[in-house]
Amino acid sequence: MPLGTLDRTPPPFFRQGPSALTKLALCSALALLLMVADARFKLMQPVRAAYALVLHPVQRLLLTPVDAWETAGDYLRGTKRAMEAEDQARRQLSAQAERLSRAQALEAENDHLRKLLGLKPSLNAPSMPAEVLFEAPDPFSRRVVIDRGATLGVVAGSPVINEAGVLGQVTRVYPLSAEVTLLTDKEAAIPLLNARTQMRNAAAGRADGSGMELRFLAANADIKVGDLMTTSGLDGLYPPGLPVAKVSVVERRGDSSFAQVLLAPIAQPDSARHVLILLPQDRHLPAKKEAEAAAADEAASAAATKAAVRAAKKAERAEKAAAKASGASQ
Repeated sequence: MPLGTLDRTPPPFFRQGPSALTKLALCSALALLLMVADARFKLMQPVRAAYALVLHPVQRLLLTPVDAWETAGDYLRGTKRAMEAEDQARRQLSAQAERLSRAQALEAENDHLRKLLGLKPSLNAPSMPAEVLFEAPDPFSRRVVIDRGATLGVVAGSPVINEAGVLGQVTRVYPLSAEVTLLTDKEAAIPLLNARTQMRNAAAGRADGSGMELRFLAANADIKVGDLMTTSGLDGLYPPGLPVAKVSVVERRGDSSFAQVLLAPIAQPDSARHVLILLPQDRHLPAKKEAEAAAADEAASAAATKAAVRAAKKAERAEKAAAKASGASQ
């Protein structure tokens, strides 16, 4: 048989298709396109929400052995802790009775002074309890996932606190869960108020996730180690007066015009199990339309009053002119 008549094409079993380098380039381009589209146009948000909704029962199922183990351990250690807590509660009850009476008197006095000065009453933010399920799988961020989502009214931007202070803020909301960005995350920021000096500033999470820091603070600023930093309430999200952190390090350098101030969060996110979600402050403030309508009504009433005063003055002048005319005719 002549060699030119032989079929030199490989059988179908050995056909490889595109090269590995071509496949890598195509996959890299597709991944880059999806990342840009998600970051700019939020195209993958519905897919991410659906993915979280589908995986939520699986996550709860996988957490069942952990919850059972923790429940068994808490049951074995619960009796002793309950007795100690009862003794401590009895000791604190007598001390808090006097504080409660003084607090009620101060609250009544505060309401009276607010009414006297014409100030608005202090706002009480609606809250919702939640439980921390697990930490987010991203190793470069400080986030946790809670078991409350959009179906129960959770919205993005809601502050999250526990019994110690502020933990973070809801940044992503899914139907049955939500992601909370902790204050120690490098992308987190919160406006603060120094409880001692009443100085306002903004804190941000450190890059290594170990704590928080005050940025662009003047070197001669009045700040000391141990100062309590609370929420200022000026951002419209966090209610004022919530404890956030304490100043741990204050370093003033001669070659810099700014001081390096490090903060230690009061609420420890690693030990947080049960949290409280607060509705953002701007969601339960009076609506802008209602305020504008009230201002319009007030302006209309003022204009009507001015018009009535002018009409009364004109009538008085007319009466005086008529009286003068009648006196002259007599």
